[in-house]
Amino acid sequence: MEAAIVESIEDPVFRYRIDFHPQEGDLLRMDIFVAPGGGVGVAHFHPRIEERFEVVAGEATFTANGKEIVARPGDPAVVVPPGVRHTFLNSGEAEARIVCEAEPAMGLQGFLTETAALSRAGKLSRRGLPRGPKAFLETAEFADRYRDSVVITGSVMPPPALQPILLRPLARLQRRRQR
Repeated sequence: MEAAIVESIEDPVFRYRIDFHPQEGDLLRMDIFVAPGGGVGVAHFHPRIEERFEVVAGEATFTANGKEIVARPGDPAVVVPPGVRHTFLNSGEAEARIVCEAEPAMGLQGFLTETAALSRAGKLSRRGLPRGPKAFLETAEFADRYRDSVVITGSVMPPPALQPILLRPLARLQRRRQR
């Protein structure tokens, strides 16, 4: 019998649905259903979270520290330790189902839920870039708030070492605007 789902989100930009299971201590378990060509192509890392991905249907290509790993049902789980820059994409022709466990969970469920909300509101481009100045401020506030859980890297954000210096003032501005 499948465990109960406590929340289900859809992200039209990254083309996936996530079903979150009840949290067990510090473990967050989720089922990710990824459309062909969808996934998280925005490079990022988790400072303290380890993620374990098991492909149970379809095919996914993970890139971790520049190394590509193609995973299919029956393959060993892809383990991404804290601090390792990574992405994943459905590289098959059918929907992929990936079981992901994240530990410690920290704010990862909130981060993913808010990212999906930004996507559904049309505030993110397919590359994960904010659309327009208002979306840029919202994204800066969001990235600053979740910086202990997720750090976005690559072309969409400044280098990780500069993010606190550059994003904090923008995040404060956005928080003042929200009052």
